[in-house]
Amino acid sequence: MYRILIADDEGIMLESLKNIISRNFGDCCEVVTAKSGRIVIEQAEVCHPDIVFMDIQMPGINGIQAIKEIRKFNSSALFYIISAYDKFDYAKEALNLGVEKYLTKPIAKSTVISVVEEAMSKVDTNRKIRRDQLQIQEKLEIVIPVVESGFVNSILFQYDTGDLNYYKLLLDIKEDYGYAMVIQFGSDYEDGKLVSPVGMNVKAQVFYPEFCAIVKSYFSCITGPIMSNRIVVIVPHEEAQIPYEERTGIIETVREMTNRLEEKLGAKFRVGIGKIRKIEDLNSSYQEAFRALNDRISRVIHAEDLRLRGTYEEESFPGETEKKLFKCLLNGDMNGMVQEANQIFDWMVQCHAQEKDNIRLKVLEYIVWGEREAFHIGSLDYGFSSRRDYMRTVMSMEDYEDIRTWFLEKMMQVCRSVQNHNEERSESLVEKAMVYIQENYSKEISLDDVSREVNISPYYFSKMFKEEAGENFIEYLTRIRIERAKELMRNQEMSIKEIGILSGYGDPNYFSRIFKKQTGETPREYRERNY
Repeated sequence: MYRILIADDEGIMLESLKNIISRNFGDCCEVVTAKSGRIVIEQAEVCHPDIVFMDIQMPGINGIQAIKEIRKFNSSALFYIISAYDKFDYAKEALNLGVEKYLTKPIAKSTVISVVEEAMSKVDTNRKIRRDQLQIQEKLEIVIPVVESGFVNSILFQYDTGDLNYYKLLLDIKEDYGYAMVIQFGSDYEDGKLVSPVGMNVKAQVFYPEFCAIVKSYFSCITGPIMSNRIVVIVPHEEAQIPYEERTGIIETVREMTNRLEEKLGAKFRVGIGKIRKIEDLNSSYQEAFRALNDRISRVIHAEDLRLRGTYEEESFPGETEKKLFKCLLNGDMNGMVQEANQIFDWMVQCHAQEKDNIRLKVLEYIVWGEREAFHIGSLDYGFSSRRDYMRTVMSMEDYEDIRTWFLEKMMQVCRSVQNHNEERSESLVEKAMVYIQENYSKEISLDDVSREVNISPYYFSKMFKEEAGENFIEYLTRIRIERAKELMRNQEMSIKEIGILSGYGDPNYFSRIFKKQTGETPREYRERNY
């Protein structure tokens, strides 16, 4: 069926064209007519025509204006101008609008039939092109998720570089760098962690298509398959570095995306974001993003904002105890680490008492791996020869208790270095922030200014500052300013306004309100009572 719209203010012309088309093309055409520009636009909105015969000279809205309006909601219609005037200006403007032909009245019957046949042929061609495009799109909708999953898996499991390049070609990835996001989902939170019952994975299979659509509305990215209660997302990036402002922008965008996911999908989400890496090294970014999820301060955690808590997983028993051991180690939990280390050693002696060399080897493995993890978070330095006596020492020990003692001593040394690193890092950052505030309190400084100074995203810095300082950023800044104002009040020659400005408050009224809120007195009352 072809939908044809004829617009002309002359009734005779309308009926003539309609009769010619109806007699020669019969039931394959649906013909609609209009006598004014306004009516033709309204008719076009209703019938959505394939072919339009448009008279230029019509009352009110002329033909050219009507075509412009119809083009706004129907880009596929074929337009044929009909006019009693062979005017060059009209013809030129019509061609600019993509009109197929300019027909001058009177129009011969044979011309009308020829034009309609030509238009129908073009409509058929356009429909076939559109149909082919939809078929290709439909196939791509099926294939692309499979290709994207293959790309993500090639990164996670570090397949051959040739496979990675092949996926890049298929997905049209031109960037050489990128970062990983690990998006974790669950039904609710317990102690800062997401709870994900068995049924949650089934629910995820249902909401996965909408999940991908939402994520891709925020990032130009590749989404991986559902793995347990996690989905890995790869975001290509052109540069090898992400500036501070861009990083904080990414975090804010992810937080908005997380809120949208929770609102639309009826689940809870947390996101870990890895550092920028080369495409072929994105497994490291994935590991960072995955480890970042161990942090409980925020729902969205960037690897740049915290020490990464690595864990060592092994399939053979006692795997869970091993994971707890290294979790305690990298959290600086000395008592917990010693307890888990003793349990592992007890199991080895009880189950493999006759395999002393294997026990020695396992002890060495734990110590070396613990030092390696501590090295990667920056809490431990060592050189190539720093372990030269490890093998000789452990092999010289015959008594299991001597081996246990040496094992615990080495692991405690590592744990102690992690403790010191964690304390120094958080304290040094907060201390650096405090020094910055104390030196710049008289200026218009914000949380963003201070977080940029210590190179931590504002949201995470706010949480860290409150945890270490015992008060939030605004409370601390206000306290520093008010204490300075009190000191300045000793100088009787200074006005309250001057004191406010030097304390960081350019508005005297606002200064008075804040001062009274903090002290219970106005600046003037405080000065009169104390000085």
